Amino acid sequence: MDEETFNISMRKFLKKVGVTSQQEIEKAIRAGLANGRLKGDEKLPAKMVLTIGGVDLTFAV
Repeated sequence: MDEETFNISMRKFLKKVGVTSQQEIEKAIRAGLANGRLKGDEKLPAKMVLTIGGVDLTFAV
């Protein structure tokens, strides 16, 4: 495997994960505020799970 190609692919994937995750979090928070489920001063626990098949990787942050 070409190391440079792998690194570029990994960076693109992580950028997509970061951008998409932020959009989904913002959408969920806005919906929670709009429907009254959230007041706006809560601390919300967050968890992210990364799973990669083929290498049996499951990693939680």
